[in-house]
Amino acid sequence: MSAAVFERFLSTPELLDVFDERAVLQAMLDFEAALVRAQAAEGLVPAPAAEVIAGACRVERIDAGAVVAASGRAGSLAIPLVKALTGAVAQDDPDAAGYVHWGSTSQDVIDTALVMSVRRALALIDRDVGTLVASLLALAERHGDAPMLGRTLMQPAQVVSFGFKAVAWIAPLVRGQERLRRAGAAALQLQLGGAVGTLAVMGERGEAVARRVAAALRLPLPPGAWHTQRDELASLACEVGVLTGTLGKIARDVSLMAQGEVGELAEPSGGGRGGSSAMPHKRNPVASMVALSNALRVPHRVAALLAAMVQEHERGIGNWQAELAEWASLLASAHGAAKALADVAGALHVDAARMRAHIDALQGLVFAEAVSMRLAGRIGKARAHALLEQWSQQAVREGRHLRDVTADALHADAPPADPPLRGIVADDELAALFDPARAAARAIVVSAPRLASLRERARALDASPPWAAWLPATEH
Repeated sequence: MSAAVFERFLSTPELLDVFDERAVLQAMLDFEAALVRAQAAEGLVPAPAAEVIAGACRVERIDAGAVVAASGRAGSLAIPLVKALTGAVAQDDPDAAGYVHWGSTSQDVIDTALVMSVRRALALIDRDVGTLVASLLALAERHGDAPMLGRTLMQPAQVVSFGFKAVAWIAPLVRGQERLRRAGAAALQLQLGGAVGTLAVMGERGEAVARRVAAALRLPLPPGAWHTQRDELASLACEVGVLTGTLGKIARDVSLMAQGEVGELAEPSGGGRGGSSAMPHKRNPVASMVALSNALRVPHRVAALLAAMVQEHERGIGNWQAELAEWASLLASAHGAAKALADVAGALHVDAARMRAHIDALQGLVFAEAVSMRLAGRIGKARAHALLEQWSQQAVREGRHLRDVTADALHADAPPADPPLRGIVADDELAALFDPARAAARAIVVSAPRLASLRERARALDASPPWAAWLPATEH
C-alpha cells in the first residue's frame, strides 16, 4: 500500500504490506489461477492451457506499476491486469491466452482479492487484540485489588478497584473480537458471478466451478454473486469501527491516567519511545496517542462504506470503487491502534501508591455517599443527604477530613428542633465507612467473576484464531 508518511506513522508495516500494490495484484492473480484450474477440472478449459495460465499468475510476470497506472483510465484495476496476464500467457502459449479470465468479470476478481486482503488484515488485528487482552488480564491479576478513584464527568466520584477499571477495557475488547470473527465469517466469501451475476457463460458447470474456486482459495461459497449486495461487508466495517472505538476509549483512559499530575499509569519509555525534542524529562504516552489518532479517523471511513452501499442495479458506478479505496485506510487505522496498545500494555506501570494518594488527598469527600446512605436508615434520606452536603462544604472550607467533621457532628448535642445524632453511628463503623480498601471491596466483588469469565472467553478465542494461517510466514 503506497501511503503518505503520516499514514505510515499511524499504521504498521505489516498492514501496509497487505495492501501493497504487488500484494493486491498477486491476490487477483491467485483468483485467476484458481478460476482457470477449476474450469479445467470441469472440462471448460483445456488442461494444458489452464496450467500455462496458472503458471503465469505471478506478479513477477507483469509490470505492476504499469497496471496500477493504467487502472484509472481503464476504470478498473482488473482490466489492465487481465491484459498484462494475457500478454504474459501469450508469450508461453498463444492458444492458451484466449482462456484468460474466461467467464468471469472485473468485479469477481477485484472483490475476491479484496476479501483475501481483508482476511490477512483481520488476522493481524485479531492477533494484536488478543495480545492486548492477555496483557490487560495479567495487569488485572497483579494489581486488580488496588483501590483507585472512579471518575465521572472527569471528577472524582467513588472508590473502585483497578480490576474494575480493567473490566471496562477488556470486556468490550473481547466482545469486539468475537463480533469481528462472526462478521468476518459472514462477509469474507468468494465473489464469482460473471457479467451480471448469473455465471451465464459457464452454464450448468458454473456452480461446480465456483465450488472449486472457493475451495482452492479457502473461502466460503456464497449462495450466489453479491456484486451490489454489500450488507455483509458493511457490517464487517462497522465492527472494525466499533473495535477501534474501544481501543480509543482505552487509550483515552491511559493517557489521562498517565498525565504527570495524575501519574497512576505510565507507558514504558526508553529506546526512543515517548521522548520530547525539547524537554528531556517528558514521558509521552505515544501508544495512546497513536490509538487515539486512529480512533478519530475511523468513523469517517465507516460512514463512507455505509454510504457506498447504495449501488445501482447489478454493478455500482462510483460507489463500489469508493468502497474499495476506503477499506485499506479503515483497516490500517484499526491495526495501527491495536498494535500500538498491544506493544505497550504488558509493560504498563501501575502505581497503586499514587492511586491511594489521590483518594487520601480528597479529604474523605468520595465517601460522602456511603456515609449518607448509612445515616439515611436512621434519620431519612433527605436529611442525611442535606447533612452530608453541609459537612462536605465545611470540610473543604476548613481543610479538614470529612471523617473528622462527621465525627464531631455525631458527637455534638443536637439543636432542640433536630432529632439527635449522637450515637447513631459507632466510631469504628464510621472509620470503616472511610476505609479505601473497604470501599473498593464491592468493586472487587463485582469485577472478579467478570474477569474470570473474560479470561475463559479470551482463552477460547486464542485457541481457535480463524485467520491465523494468513499471518506473516514467520508466525505460522
